[in-house]
Amino acid sequence: MQVTIDISMYPNREDFISPIDGFIEKINKFDNLKVTTFPTSTVVQGDYVCAMRAVQDTIAACYAEFDMAIYVAKIIPGYEAL
Repeated sequence: MQVTIDISMYPNREDFISPIDGFIEKINKFDNLKVTTFPTSTVVQGDYVCAMRAVQDTIAACYAEFDMAIYVAKIIPGYEAL
């Protein structure tokens, strides 16, 4: 099943740009996904299991590197937004 995940990251720090850039850099390393970045969110599309695992792994890596952030995600199974 295909999925579209629209995710936004809100780092809890003054310097919020570098963690967001780090998230985008990390999620783009997954070859089997279509990743599109917009000014307010990043859209991840692909196989459900692969996309969910990529988002989960990216969030975990960002927590380890950048500390606290809030993530808001919309997960739309069976839908190709772009």
